[in-house]
Amino acid sequence: MRTVFLRRGLVALFAAAVSFGAITQAQAESLRIGYQKYGTLVLLKAKGTLEKRLAEQGVQVQWTEFPGGPQLLEGLNVGSIDFGVTGETPPVFAQAAGADLLYVAYEPPAPHSEAILVPKGSPIQSVKELKGKKVALNKGSNVHYLLVRALEDAGLTYSDIQPVYLPPADARAAFERGSVDAWVIWDPYQAAAEQQLQARTLRDGKGLVDNHQFYLATRNYATQHPTVINTLVEEVRAVGEWSQANPQEVTDQVAPLLGLPADITLTSVKRQGYGAAPLTPEVVAAQQKIADTFQALKLIPKPLSIKEVIWTPPAKVASAP
Repeated sequence: MRTVFLRRGLVALFAAAVSFGAITQAQAESLRIGYQKYGTLVLLKAKGTLEKRLAEQGVQVQWTEFPGGPQLLEGLNVGSIDFGVTGETPPVFAQAAGADLLYVAYEPPAPHSEAILVPKGSPIQSVKELKGKKVALNKGSNVHYLLVRALEDAGLTYSDIQPVYLPPADARAAFERGSVDAWVIWDPYQAAAEQQLQARTLRDGKGLVDNHQFYLATRNYATQHPTVINTLVEEVRAVGEWSQANPQEVTDQVAPLLGLPADITLTSVKRQGYGAAPLTPEVVAAQQKIADTFQALKLIPKPLSIKEVIWTPPAKVASAP
């Protein structure tokens, strides 16, 4: 009888091992990327070079568009995507909510590609005049930190305004209706509002925030498939270098994908940062400052350690040509 039970136990263990191996293999056969209506990933998707390189590794690429960074990282948290790009603030909120993510790489600063806008005929002339006003923003997005810093710089606190949390499309509608007094937003929505609505920039990120973009992956995917992640980062970097040198070609390629006129797209393209580099101690420290700021404001429930969620590729992958 003992032999029978032992045999059954070994069969069950073998079946479990085979099942686990099948799951791992299935995950390795795909890379699910989340992207937004801007940035290098849109260009990478359009060029199709990533699909060609990863096909050599037997990996199929799937793309999913999200309206903003918080929504994208919710997708990453629940397992619907493996990789994505967001601004500075969304990964802080996601980490605080328990998302098991890793920072893989970052883009250079782009402080002009986010701003606090007011309507064309608004009497508001300074950030200080936002006291008591309704300000639309996507909660937990990159512009959330811009707003906090701009208010501090003007001698105000976050509680001095009335935040109205809306995703970009709804925020623009509220802005056009006059339901809010100001809108904190990023490109290409920012450029579109400036040119289509003649919205006025009250303050952009210059001198206040870096507005880095971060490439993030689930810890599980980055740990199991570092070669795939490394290939992806290489392609992002290559597309970024090409984009920086060819803004008009980028505009011609991306404008139809965004559904925006060429002049608006070109403005966004020129204000963007390009590249994908491993996070430096300085960038980690800046990101830690953002986390500490939101924790002090009680917008996240607990202190965070950013350095604990930085991806370090295995030596074999890191040293590959």
